[in-house]
Amino acid sequence: MLVVVIIIVQNHEPMSTKVSFKVDFLIFDLESSDVSVYFVVTISFLFGVIVAGLYGMIERFRFKKQVRVLLSSSQEKDKELNSLRNLPLTSNDVSAGPMNSIVKEAEQGNM
Repeated sequence: MLVVVIIIVQNHEPMSTKVSFKVDFLIFDLESSDVSVYFVVTISFLFGVIVAGLYGMIERFRFKKQVRVLLSSSQEKDKELNSLRNLPLTSNDVSAGPMNSIVKEAEQGNM
């Protein structure tokens, strides 16, 4: 905003000029009344702020939804983990993959 203010102050004369916009469609023609460049710049700036704000809000809602999904997934996995922790061990030969064979070799080497 500081840059916009500096540009407006340094370019007061050109920004005060009146312009009119004209659009020619095949069916009808539109022409605006004379407006100053200040007005055009202000409206453009506010439109940009509104569009950026809406985009930010949409992104925030999307992230909130993703956080909710991830939290529910985490809670389901915590429940599954707690249910597996409470299961009794039924066998002495529980193979845990390559780590289990390393532990058995270490135990045989120490004995």
